[in-house]
Amino acid sequence: MAYLLRALITIMMLGLAIVNLSALGKIDFFELGHLRLSMPFFIYVIFAQAFVMFYFIGVSRLTMNIWNILNTKENLNELFDTPPEDLKPYIKKTRKFAQDSNTFKRQTIPWTMLMLTLGTFAFLAGGAHDTKLVSKHVHSGLVYGFTVAATIGFFRQWYYLGKAHTHLRKIKALFMISDQSM
Repeated sequence: MAYLLRALITIMMLGLAIVNLSALGKIDFFELGHLRLSMPFFIYVIFAQAFVMFYFIGVSRLTMNIWNILNTKENLNELFDTPPEDLKPYIKKTRKFAQDSNTFKRQTIPWTMLMLTLGTFAFLAGGAHDTKLVSKHVHSGLVYGFTVAATIGFFRQWYYLGKAHTHLRKIKALFMISDQSM
């Protein structure tokens, strides 16, 4: 899943470059123009960022569920065929996994929210600029802010998607959880 998400955000960045270059008049992408490119692009940004955000939330939730099962010692049969008497090694490893998964989430979701917020304002200001309600400078400033946030967010998401993928593989191996789940 992390590889698919990396592909989605790479396509998102490629789309951002195409829309921005089209707005600057540097390229003519199938003669569609900046306005016709920006609408499906921003819908795609929402789509891609929602998937990335929910991936990190899901990894964190799975890890926290395992952490809670080990600490409460309830439903241990969900993790083990025969629960061991000494859970300390599992608790120690899972504590690290829980801390890491929360770090992944805290390092990526704010950038996702910033991208979506600035992208929405840039998109709306673009429509307002088209109807002469907003100056070009306002729209351009929001687009530049969105571009910077998307670039920083892309690299952070790329890095933490790799770490989350490895993290998920390790925790599934530790508890012998099927690869088909999460």
